[in-house]
Amino acid sequence: MTSPSNVRIVDSADVSSDASIGDGSSIWHLAQVREGVRMGENCIVGRGAYIGTGVQMGDNCKVQNYALVYEPAELGDGVFIGPAVVLTNDTYPRSINADGSLKSAHDWEPVGVTIEKGAAIGARAVCVAPVTVGAWATVAAGTVVVKDVPAYALVAGVPARRIGWVGESGVPLKAGDDEKTWVCPVTGDHYTEQDGILTKEVA
Repeated sequence: MTSPSNVRIVDSADVSSDASIGDGSSIWHLAQVREGVRMGENCIVGRGAYIGTGVQMGDNCKVQNYALVYEPAELGDGVFIGPAVVLTNDTYPRSINADGSLKSAHDWEPVGVTIEKGAAIGARAVCVAPVTVGAWATVAAGTVVVKDVPAYALVAGVPARRIGWVGESGVPLKAGDDEKTWVCPVTGDHYTEQDGILTKEVA
């Protein structure tokens, strides 16, 4: 395992010797981090969480208790994965092949979920691969995501649907002076909506 001296890994965690753990990161009780994982700086992996083989994590990510992040997921910087979230990796899951034989690793091709910078996935949400959750988006607790989520979108439900927009603070945006303008009540940042895409205005 490659890790700086200030990484905290509790004794009950199972961290592969082939994983790379970034400076300042913490891995808590009963968590498992598999081979080939590349974890950035200042990440937190909570109790009982699972980080699959080869998963890539940016800096300042939080993976909360009992979340399951299956390979080949990719998490950008500052991603939040809530408690008991599942990022799947099998589009057509089966335990056995059509002839009744037990499936092996050679009988299916893992596909991943991509979570872009700053996005948050709420508790017990499920992201069904292959999907991408855009930067700074928020997936509400209990949501099932089956198609890509735009940047800054707030989605909820089964299946997920957009119910609003959120800013980089995570707080829902307020409507501006016209139907295409949105404002963050925390930061005052302005955003413009065009054809279902939200863009932050540059000051």
